[in-house]
Formats: sequence, structure tokens, C-alpha cells
Amino acid sequence: MRRTVFNEDHEAFRDTLRSFIEAEVVPVYDEWFAAGQAPRDFYYKLGELGVFGINVPEEFGGAGLDSHKFEAVLYEETSRAGVNLGGSGVHVLLGLPYIKMLATDEQKKRYLEKFVTGEEMWALAMTEPGTGSDVAGMKTTAKLSEDGSHYVLNGAKTFITGGVHADRVIVCARTAAPREDDRRFGISLFAVDTKLAGYSVGRKLDKLGLRTSDTAELAFVDVRVPVEDLLGEENKGFGYLGHNLASERWGIAFGAYAQAKAAIRFTKQYVQDRTVFGKPVATFQNTKFELAACQAEVDAAEAVVDRATEALDAGELTAAEAASAKLFCTEVAHRVIDKCLQLHGGYGFMNEYPIARLYADNRVNRIYGGTSEVMKMIIAKNMGL
Repeated sequence: MRRTVFNEDHEAFRDTLRSFIEAEVVPVYDEWFAAGQAPRDFYYKLGELGVFGINVPEEFGGAGLDSHKFEAVLYEETSRAGVNLGGSGVHVLLGLPYIKMLATDEQKKRYLEKFVTGEEMWALAMTEPGTGSDVAGMKTTAKLSEDGSHYVLNGAKTFITGGVHADRVIVCARTAAPREDDRRFGISLFAVDTKLAGYSVGRKLDKLGLRTSDTAELAFVDVRVPVEDLLGEENKGFGYLGHNLASERWGIAFGAYAQAKAAIRFTKQYVQDRTVFGKPVATFQNTKFELAACQAEVDAAEAVVDRATEALDAGELTAAEAASAKLFCTEVAHRVIDKCLQLHGGYGFMNEYPIARLYADNRVNRIYGGTSEVMKMIIAKNMGL
């Protein structure tokens, strides 16, 4: 079946991106992997390439488009090459929607020009050590000063992707106590400058996968955040967070599909080259059947993410549809990548082979952005159960 989700502009972007990845990322990727992060200056290169500005209005230096399809191409091309572009994904997928949705004209002028160039990298700090998926249970506080000029931020966050290199972090904090009938009330969002006194980056976390994206613990001790950096209205942050979860979950779904597709590509090449008992592994019936089953699952996942992409671009992707796409595609990717690693035999367990890194990178897809169990709860509720 011919895909209809991409047009000539997307394919031109794909060609440019593929050449960029082959020239700028693949030769040094092992160094990034060993270091546990992409170098900070790499993000300037992505800025020059125009990756950060695709969905940014032209007046702030962007291309002025309003589509997630270029992000989709990015997912496919990075997976195809077996690489990860550090914290750049959260910069665009998690940072930009909040700026576009909540920032005032004055804030957009301050934030977006530096966002596009990579001069200011953004991250989102929602999760806390003791709360996990229970966002409403957060303890980080932001109290307005007596003169009303700033908020005093105190607390801690964990699992913050892009947290080491981030120049601004959207921090979720309590500006009021929860109400008895609404524990989600009282959360606000702040675009916090990471150079402020009292802001500190703790451990760079040692993760199973996604080794080249820096993930950190953050701490705030009496950080004085100017009132000019409040995003949106006070106490309405939980609703803002929910508004962007559909696009975040779409991104995870599409990324998982792209990883599964890449796993088949790597494995097909491996079994054609690898000889066992005097014959290529690809000639055994088990190999053919396993890869055929994987291909059928990836074909189905492709249909799901393409439909979700069209709905997202049309502003019609519901929370339940996004949850369904994430649940299905991440579970498919889990099964497919596991089978593909098995076909590599012992070499599949070696990090020098892309399939091993894909296996580790893929595992978090069923956890972050809401676990598979949370996705089932959302889908079941939408079914009226």
C-alpha cells in the first residue's frame, strides 16, 4: 500500500536529514554513547538545519508551518540510522507546544528566537521522586513574593530528559493547595532560566537505554523566578499539561513504530549476511516466518500512526485515540524488536549492533508519557467502562 501521509516537501526534508545524520551523527555516535549525552554544540547544528523552527512562526525565525509530519520524518530517519539526537526531541515535542499555547507576545519574542537557533534548549520538569504518574501529587512549590515581582521556587524533579543541557525548563509547581473537591487545582507552569541562583542539576541518571539523551535530577532552593516567566494563568497548569498529552503520546507511538521498522531493516540485512551451517540465516523457514510476522505487525502500526498523524495535524486527535495509538505501537515495537534481536543470536546482545541499542531504547516507550496500564485506563473510560 502506498502511504499518503507525506508529500514532496517531507521527502525533500527526509533526504536532507538523512545526509546530515550520515555526515554529522553516525561517525561520532559511539563517542556520544560512551559519554551518555550529545555534545551541547550539536544543538546549534540542528538549529542551523532548521529542525527547531519548522513549527515556529516566521516572525520569530521559524518556517511558520503547523504540522507534525516533519517530526514524523525525523523519528523515521533517526531510527533508520540507529541513532538518537540527544535532548532535541523534548525541546520540540514537549517545549514548543507550551510556548505556542501559553506564552504572551512578549514572552514569545523573548523565547522563540533563541529556541529556533538552539541558543536556548528547553525541557519539561513534571515528574517528582515520590509521585511518578500522579502529577496532582507534586510537592514542588512556587510562592509569590510580597512585592509581587517574583515567585520563590522550592522542590525537586527527576527523570528530566534534556535536563543537563537545558537553558530553560518548564517547571510544574504548586502555587496553591489542592481543593477538597479538586486535587488538580493549584498547579502552575514556569519557564525557568537554569542560570538562576538556587537552581541546580543533580545526577545525570544512568539509564538502560536512550544513552545519548541527558536525563537528570533537578533541585530548586529559593529560586527567584520573575513573574514575567509564568506560563499561562496561575493554578490552571494541570489542564495545560493534559492539553498537550495527546501530541506527546503521538510522538512516542510514532517513535516506537519507527524503531520497529528499523529493527526489521537491520535484521533483514544481518540474516542475509550471516551464515550458519553453511547457509545464510535468511534461508531458514523460521527466519522467514518470524520476519514476515514482524512485517505484518509493523504494517498495522504504520496505519495506526499515519491515521493519528493526520488527526493530530487536523486538531482532532482525542486523548483516547492517542492512548490507543501509544498502547498499540509500543507493544508492537516491543514484540518486533525482541524477535529481531533473537534472530541476531549472541551478536544481538552486543551494543556495537544497532539492534541491541534499539532493544534498550525501546523499553521506556511503555513507561514514559503514561504507562501502558494508564493508557488502558484512558481507553476503558472512553469505552464507558
